[in-house]
Amino acid sequence: MSAVVELPGLGRYPLRSPVVWEQPEGPPAGRVAYAAAHVVADPLRDNTPGAPAALDWAATLGFRRHLWSYGLRVAEAMDTAQRNNGLDWAATRELIRRTAELARDFGDPAELVACGAGTDHLPEARTLPAIEAAYREQIATVQEAGAGVIIMASRQLAAVARTPSDYHAVYGKLLAEVDRPVILHWLGEMFDPQLAGYWGARDVAAATASFLELIHANAARIDGVKVSLLDEDHEIRLRAALPPGVRVYTGDDFNYPSLIASGSHALLGIFDAIAPAAAAALHALDQAETETVGSGRAADLAKYHEIFGPTVALSRKIFEAPTYHYKTGIVFLAWLNGHQPAFTMVNGAQSARSLPHLAEVFRLADQAGLLTDPDLAAYRMRALLAVHGR
Repeated sequence: MSAVVELPGLGRYPLRSPVVWEQPEGPPAGRVAYAAAHVVADPLRDNTPGAPAALDWAATLGFRRHLWSYGLRVAEAMDTAQRNNGLDWAATRELIRRTAELARDFGDPAELVACGAGTDHLPEARTLPAIEAAYREQIATVQEAGAGVIIMASRQLAAVARTPSDYHAVYGKLLAEVDRPVILHWLGEMFDPQLAGYWGARDVAAATASFLELIHANAARIDGVKVSLLDEDHEIRLRAALPPGVRVYTGDDFNYPSLIASGSHALLGIFDAIAPAAAAALHALDQAETETVGSGRAADLAKYHEIFGPTVALSRKIFEAPTYHYKTGIVFLAWLNGHQPAFTMVNGAQSARSLPHLAEVFRLADQAGLLTDPDLAAYRMRALLAVHGR
């Protein structure tokens, strides 16, 4: 008999039978796929707004093992891990060190982990040299850990830079110093309003021209670009304009199935929540792209879209406006699936979404086959409803 939950606004909801997602033998062959991973707050310590982040290290690192077990790479210390939203530099530095060290159990940390390097530990930086120095400190931390570097978009640089040349001056110096090619990070203002006008223009076309100028001037030092603008057509045009060998890592949590199928790689927050389905879909795409018989290719592509299709509604709900609160839904699903003992977050961010929102996330995750233990998920959902007086 299926588990049943009385959901607000939806009534009596019977959960589907669980989907068994097989763990792949290795990573996908045709795409590089990173899951941007969340952090697990220690529920017995102070993680109220403004308090230093106190993490449950066993659960945080255990979740990274979960992602690697499905053949995904880990994008560490990114906005999904609540950078600029409660994860302070002391916790971030330790997170980078511990994740890179743990990755050695699975392979080369430089391949399996890419970590965000930014300027958030020096919010008072208000000159270009000070911002360069802040970036250097964090890049050095990542390189010393042996992980790949993602040069994150900087709130401090967005506040100080006045023209595209300001961005080019800072990034050009940093790129000249890195020890291996890095990923550049373009996070749209829907994810962080303080990044409006990044690359020197609020107009997206002008900002893109600035971005491409920087990339073409430094192509040998750039592995790829992570773009989170939620604009499929823009990403396709950008991808076509990049130098050979520079990848686009889609950060489009609304349109990722079509973008990946058409050639983008992936660095996605939603892959944290849908890792088993993402792995299965990417391996179906591998089969399609190596298939020589037309009917076999069509069947594998159909399987790819069949797996990913139900996850899109889930992702669009989790990332609905205000988009920067998406981390709450990501952590909620990790709790429902038993990856962490409590639905708590650093900075008290578990309160950022409403009960009706979370109830719909619960339903859509079930529809996508992503509640791996329906009885546990139902039990925990009922507990959350009880806390809310339902």
